[in-house]
Amino acid sequence: MTNPAAAALIARSNRLGADPKNTNYAGGNTSAKGTETDPVTGEPVELLWVKGSGGDLGTLQESGLAVLRLDRMRSLVDVYPGVEREDEMVAAFDYCLHGKGGAAPSIDTAMHGLVDAAHVDHLHPDSGIAIATAADGEALTKEIYGDKVVWVPWRRPGFQLGLDIAEIKAQNPQSIGCILGGHGITAWGETSEEAEANSLWIIDTAAAHVAAHSKAEPFGPALDGYAALPDAERRARAAALAPTIRGIASADRPMVGHFTDADVVLDFLASSEHPRLAALGTSCPDHFLRTKVKPLVLDLPPSASVEDSIARLHELAVAYREDYQGYYDRNAVADSPAIRGKDPLIVLVPGVGMFSFGKDKQTARVAGEFYVNAINVMRGAEGLSTYAPIDEAEKFRIEYWALEEAKLQRMPKPKPLATRVAFVTGAASGIGKATAAKLAAEGACVVIADLSLEKAQEAASDIAGSLGSGADVAVGVQVDVSDEAAVQAAVDAAVLAFGGVDLVVNNAGLSLSRSLLETTEKDWDLQHDVMAKGSFLVAKATAKVMIEQQMGGDIVYISSKNSIFAGPNNVAYGAAKADQAHQVRLLAAELGEHGIKVNGVNPDGVVAGSGIFASGWGANRAAVYGVEEKDLGKFYAQRTILKREVLPENIANAVFVLCTDELSHTTGLHIPVDAGVAAAFLR
Repeated sequence: MTNPAAAALIARSNRLGADPKNTNYAGGNTSAKGTETDPVTGEPVELLWVKGSGGDLGTLQESGLAVLRLDRMRSLVDVYPGVEREDEMVAAFDYCLHGKGGAAPSIDTAMHGLVDAAHVDHLHPDSGIAIATAADGEALTKEIYGDKVVWVPWRRPGFQLGLDIAEIKAQNPQSIGCILGGHGITAWGETSEEAEANSLWIIDTAAAHVAAHSKAEPFGPALDGYAALPDAERRARAAALAPTIRGIASADRPMVGHFTDADVVLDFLASSEHPRLAALGTSCPDHFLRTKVKPLVLDLPPSASVEDSIARLHELAVAYREDYQGYYDRNAVADSPAIRGKDPLIVLVPGVGMFSFGKDKQTARVAGEFYVNAINVMRGAEGLSTYAPIDEAEKFRIEYWALEEAKLQRMPKPKPLATRVAFVTGAASGIGKATAAKLAAEGACVVIADLSLEKAQEAASDIAGSLGSGADVAVGVQVDVSDEAAVQAAVDAAVLAFGGVDLVVNNAGLSLSRSLLETTEKDWDLQHDVMAKGSFLVAKATAKVMIEQQMGGDIVYISSKNSIFAGPNNVAYGAAKADQAHQVRLLAAELGEHGIKVNGVNPDGVVAGSGIFASGWGANRAAVYGVEEKDLGKFYAQRTILKREVLPENIANAVFVLCTDELSHTTGLHIPVDAGVAAAFLR
């Protein structure tokens, strides 16, 4: 049974974390102190429950709490070796843990344990950080709060900060919390309700003061020619620039992207002070650990051509990498971790919006959310005073902190297709859905492209649900692959969803089983439009993205045994599949110079879950072979060498293998997945 103090803590944390005005995703921490019976002595023992390292307040559960014996934790004061060695204290927290399981204690544990209050909240609200990063933040704190909230000059999170805040509370018994310079807020209370009320009062009071006293144009007057483009034009420009920007952000290591054209971003970029403020960088450690210390900002108006914007972005990328190397060189010491990458994580394009990047879609999306937080902070600070973030030396101490490096090293090994974005056509059912599900399970972000938007979105929801994720893993888009404009629109949607495209599966198809004399011109055109022409259009649109990204890629055609085997009553379908099969060879030869591999999979007899078979093809083929339709899968299995029925998952596995590092040197290959049909052996 959950301890009442811990239960109250979890409920309070979830309420605070559910509202972005209070704190950012995975930012801040909360705690409660209470009593339990020691299972060894049977005596009461005072405990501290505190949100563990890396957890999120809005979704916090009991398993996300670190539980420490309060007497042992507070006894660490007696062995504290001083601020120069305070990092050693994090390891010492492990010797204060109570019970089994629980989360790892965070760097802020000392703040919660040493402050003499039963409940403590440490949060990163935009309004509070605006005061914390104002040049005259200390005076503003006094003006806004009187003696109820105390100013604490910037200090890196750690044991000494915990000691400082404990001393401040002891010397200011009337206080309910403090503003941490450059960082955030801390509040406390003797009950969970009191701590929550105090936190919200500090946050809301700061917001109200900013609203009442801010200058009219905190970001300066509007910058001529930098207003947001109209919606459709803005999205089209974003899609045109996204592959280039993703390539820039992925020069050191592949990244997944996220795009937002929220008003808060567009308004910031339309104002005259945005270049100065962006160059100052973010201040709260949670912000710049997600966004890097500053963004890359395109210094051209939205009236510039796409070509000029791309050229300028490449120039700025070189300058950004040189600047970041200089930042590292100026601040690194002998035992600093190696530089982790010089590419931007935030790219701002005036009139268009913001592109953010991370190791997966969630990380990329959250990085963008953090920069929106930073914009809000800058607006508040500039509105009241002047934005003055912590200096770059302090940012470096946190970005390349040994404790941060250790946290990164503890991260699980990425899945084989992590950071890759897959675009799968005909993916709402059968082979396409199984392939999309396999790629997502192996770490890819997947775009489910299908003729039916409803079915595409349903399939995306199914796949994401099976992985315990949402739109951060899979999205559904509508596409008629025979329509060039529709294909381009679907590819544009893909690059806006995930930053680009790396892995394309040409799977969309249909079939009509008719003899030569029964096949109409309409039958012929329909099958060739969907499979031969459709694959060509999809390959053309996505190859352009991959070439612009300069990250290589994979294109896989789901062809057929029928591209090799001449079966009866199959002229239109077989010819279209043969066209697809040769596209593999032609494109492999053409795209190899860009690091793009093109391969094919030749299935046969995939009845289970097949939209083609369910739409009449199965009944026709069963009639041709003289078997019951329900027995068609078994019939196909018996005519194979291995006597095995071919399932959609078998095709999906072949696609996966073709796209892994194990086959990094293979292009122009067709893999039969037909359980062995000698007549279809490749020669």
